[in-house]
Amino acid sequence: MRHLRRTLVAAVLATGTLASAVACSSSGGSATTGSGGSAKGTYTFWDPYPQFDASSDWGKRVAACGTQAGVTVKRTGMDTTDLGNKALLAAQQGNAPDVMLVDNPVVSTLVQAGILNKTSDLGLDTSSIQQNILGAGVVDGASYGVPIGANTLALYYNKNVLKAAGVDPAGIKDWASLTAALQKVKAAGKKGITFSAIGTEEGSFQFLPWFWGAGGDLTKLNDAKGVAALSLWKGWVDQGLAPNDVLQNTQTTSWQEFATGQYAFGENGTWQLGNAAKAGFPYGIINIPGQNGGSAPAPTGGEFVTVPIQQDKSRYGVTKKIVDCLISPTNLLATDNTLSYVAPTGTVQQQQVQQNPALQPWVSAVAAARGRTSNGLGTKYPVISEQLWTAVQAGLSGGKSAQAAMDAAQQAVANHQG
Repeated sequence: MRHLRRTLVAAVLATGTLASAVACSSSGGSATTGSGGSAKGTYTFWDPYPQFDASSDWGKRVAACGTQAGVTVKRTGMDTTDLGNKALLAAQQGNAPDVMLVDNPVVSTLVQAGILNKTSDLGLDTSSIQQNILGAGVVDGASYGVPIGANTLALYYNKNVLKAAGVDPAGIKDWASLTAALQKVKAAGKKGITFSAIGTEEGSFQFLPWFWGAGGDLTKLNDAKGVAALSLWKGWVDQGLAPNDVLQNTQTTSWQEFATGQYAFGENGTWQLGNAAKAGFPYGIINIPGQNGGSAPAPTGGEFVTVPIQQDKSRYGVTKKIVDCLISPTNLLATDNTLSYVAPTGTVQQQQVQQNPALQPWVSAVAAARGRTSNGLGTKYPVISEQLWTAVQAGLSGGKSAQAAMDAAQQAVANHQG
């Protein structure tokens, strides 16, 4: 699944590990700029969409933005991990691509490596972007990329299962009412909730709405709020309201469980909307509730358009034209619909909902979401995340109490940072 592949790269990059050297075509000197800002030549563009070839809507859109800027865009799609590793290598060799689309947690890693330009230095306008979405690309108060869209998590529910159990989804407002609903579903002979608690970034990604929904702080994993979130999940597993296999579930296998029609709820993202329509039963979507009510902040997923630093600064004028084309409202609408993203601007979000009313709950979920590397975490996040998913695994398996698991996680982070 596209989202999962993207979220794994942050931890890889944080270790400084590079993949085996791969020859990267140099963009330097491949274009010339004449008077009046006219340009010709080839500009390079890397993205994490190897599934889209030149004949795809995405491939055509990128090429068209090059044509509009008066140049040819040489686009290369690759796996996210490869993209991040090759970006670091290319920067070291002085032949970084002109434009690069990267998963949002990776932006801070690339900034720390000194690879990216500030959007303000390039004259890129980010004023219309929702601040919580933009935040994943902000380091020390400066923006280093423009999001092309966002996805996040919510709760899909099976209308048939809830109706048979006498549960009104509109009454689910907090953890207590959700747990009560799961107990009613179990009593009616069906299964409660499925999610991913696997020991990877996917597990952290799925746990964060509950952690943040309790008021948890990623710099204080073992305070009472963070422990409450792990205790919630542990209680569900112990009571049979969630299956034991959440420990191995990816977001894909978790979805497959929900798609059997036996579960009341499945925690998953916008990228499953197409599959939900094919599930064979009526479904609905609610925001993940906070412990005491309201929508819990879920983590934002999605990519940022970034501009790597070039030795030839004269290239930036044309590069800006390409980026401006990609993030124009018309292209954002087309791109985000294609990729099952919620647009990063309110205006385009309204257009999306007009075209597809089913996106309304996702718009509100994205509005409540936050970047994993926001609030100054930056490159500290991958280390924290690894200890978080390790704690979740230990807590749910019964290896440690929720408090002991989070204590160990916090100590491991402190040891790493010390």
